[in-house]
Amino acid sequence: MKTAAVPKQRNVTLGNVRVPVSLVADAQTFGGRRERDCLAGHLVIRDGRIAALTDSGAADVDVDLGGMLVTTPFVEPHCHLDKCFTIERLDFSGGSLAEAIAAQARDKRAWTRDDLRMRATRGLEELWQAGARVVRTHIDWDVVADDPTRIPCAWQVLGELCAEWRGRITVQRSALVPIDAMADIAYADAVARAIASIGGVLGAFVFDQPSRNAGIRNMVRVAMTHDLALDFHVDEGLAPSLDGIELIARAVIDRGHRGPVLCGHACNLGSLEADTRHRRIALIAQAGLSVVSLPSSNLYLQDRGVGTPRQRGLTAIKELLGAGVNVAFGTDNVQDAFCPLGVHNPAATLAAGIIGAHLAPPLGTWLPMVATDAAAALGVQLPCIDRSAAGPLLVWDTPHVSALLSGSSRRWRSLTSIVDPARILR
Repeated sequence: MKTAAVPKQRNVTLGNVRVPVSLVADAQTFGGRRERDCLAGHLVIRDGRIAALTDSGAADVDVDLGGMLVTTPFVEPHCHLDKCFTIERLDFSGGSLAEAIAAQARDKRAWTRDDLRMRATRGLEELWQAGARVVRTHIDWDVVADDPTRIPCAWQVLGELCAEWRGRITVQRSALVPIDAMADIAYADAVARAIASIGGVLGAFVFDQPSRNAGIRNMVRVAMTHDLALDFHVDEGLAPSLDGIELIARAVIDRGHRGPVLCGHACNLGSLEADTRHRRIALIAQAGLSVVSLPSSNLYLQDRGVGTPRQRGLTAIKELLGAGVNVAFGTDNVQDAFCPLGVHNPAATLAAGIIGAHLAPPLGTWLPMVATDAAAALGVQLPCIDRSAAGPLLVWDTPHVSALLSGSSRRWRSLTSIVDPARILR
């Protein structure tokens, strides 16, 4: 991720800051005093990098931040900037996943470059204001059997926006291909080659397609050939027969694949019989898969019927974490057929995940799921605060993680914008 340049400086000390322990690599040597889920003290910047957290009374300060919270930037590991903000024009009033797919497909016929640019830009602006600096957006890759390398219009528009936002937000584009199309190895290789040539991630929608195993194995094979990251929408339902994530894990293990593989949804993992769930989670851990839970769309679409739903539709978050699997939260769909509400804001997504998955306080424990751990799921290194340059770090207008996640305080400033270079340069 590109970081802002910081001028050569003497030591700069920012007084009275709070740093979430979960965003520090080595809390014991970093310094400061423990205050629940944070370390508190004076933040020392040396030559543009974070050096230490000193005792609050031990040093003169250049700027006193009054106990405000300092974090890494956020990461959005799973969204759909091609579909967002379409709900007001859809002929759809809520229904199953299949009905949402059909409604969005009907709307897609009216997409234009200007329409896509306007809606995706709005999404990127929301992400920027939310403090996100790395984003992966999925983009439908239309299957054209006789021309698998045809680049979708949405992919082109998002590519233009990637370039325009470079230096502010790193945008990854992931192709969303039906897994049955990838069962044809020639087609799979052609798509992978095209994506590799233009920069992107190879992704697919895996549900109950009869040829899903062949498609998954082909995807792993061509990803290794063309050095591509993989991203799957998988098992977005509660039926016990959905087994896509197990097939992915086995394919990755069998071929010895070491690249980043991210699996989104995995809804039925949370409701499977215990022995099956434990065995499947062990395979996921062995394969080194990352899992992204998507609370808003899964809570909205799963277990939908005529009455109040009884199952939450979230994946087995606690069990995955307990097995050492890297787990993140993603926003997924915003104001479209798959979720009629929402905003592109990782903090808001984490709040929904904490509620939906019954994740207990202290709340700062879970921040890596929309920061450092989410970045790792995308194959991106986001340094912890104690190993970071000062440029990317954010100062929030609250001392408490609870206020940040609750939405009462979401204004931020960059750490370096607070320091007056004219006063502290050599």
